[in-house]
Amino acid sequence: MEDKIKTWLITGCSSGLGRAFAEAVLKQGYNAVITARKKDDLKELGEKYPDSSLALSLDITDETQILSVVKLAEEKFGSIDVLLNNAGYGYRGAVEEGDDADTRTLFDTMFFGTVSVIKAVLPGMRAKKTGTILNLSSIGGRFAAPGSGYYSAAKFAIEGMSDALRKEVGPLGIRVIVIEPGAFRTDFAGRSLKGTKEIIADYEETVGPRRKENDKSSGTQPGDPRKAAEAIIKVVAAKQVPFRLLLGSDAIKLTRAELESQLKELEEWTVVSVATDYDK
Repeated sequence: MEDKIKTWLITGCSSGLGRAFAEAVLKQGYNAVITARKKDDLKELGEKYPDSSLALSLDITDETQILSVVKLAEEKFGSIDVLLNNAGYGYRGAVEEGDDADTRTLFDTMFFGTVSVIKAVLPGMRAKKTGTILNLSSIGGRFAAPGSGYYSAAKFAIEGMSDALRKEVGPLGIRVIVIEPGAFRTDFAGRSLKGTKEIIADYEETVGPRRKENDKSSGTQPGDPRKAAEAIIKVVAAKQVPFRLLLGSDAIKLTRAELESQLKELEEWTVVSVATDYDK
């Protein structure tokens, strides 16, 4: 696959994993269309790689802007070979506390924005019968912790959409990979984390410890963003790729426990489940 990869389009490159992805891709000699809501956040990186980078403003909830970015990318580099959908943010609060406007904005960004970018790059990938789409999910796309109901719902939606997408575009030579990071040392638990405005006292035992003001994990997470970026580049260059790629030892541990719990529950309730079939 390596010889087919020349240009990446990466969303959400201002900081965190997105920034690490952009830096690693450019450092390894690929072309990269790097995007963020504020183009100024990309100035230093763009100046460091003037020939192989294209820094553009992109709000992934703005379809007109998405189409413009894809057009400019194809004009400069010819095609987009890899799309890395990274843009997004954290949101915490009990389900009952969730503000309707805030949660709709979360889905507009995390899910519908991701879909809009995919739909914009697919015509070019279909035309050349090759391409790779990477959608950043989370271990929160496998299970939901208290306070992360809406965030996980958005990630579950990304994973469900990606599962169908890979089966639709696979025969066309296009690969789809879902990235599921554990906790990485970024500002995800810092400035990128939003919380509900309404606080209901009854949820202090379950949700309270995970509220933004109580979360002390920022700066202590086990995952190294640079290593994550290197791992993803290596996977994309491989001939065979996974559909889901967990990143981090914590991701492996937590997801294995979740899958084992689900299997145990399935076995315990199988008699009830199969009893709903028509009698033969």
